[in-house]
Amino acid sequence: MRGWLALTLGLLAVVIGAVWTVQGLGYVTGSLMTDVRIWAVIGPLVSLAGLVVLWFGLRSRRRT
Repeated sequence: MRGWLALTLGLLAVVIGAVWTVQGLGYVTGSLMTDVRIWAVIGPLVSLAGLVVLWFGLRSRRRT
């Protein structure tokens, strides 16, 4: 059960970052974030951070 928190948080960050990216690019409508370019920049950064957290979570699970 080691690393499950990091895996969960990393996956959540990747998904949220992807949603923010497509909203910032205007592909998803109905939000205050639609067509606001700052979200098209913040989204990939959050996704990248989530991938790093996922990587650390996977590494901690392999050591057992």
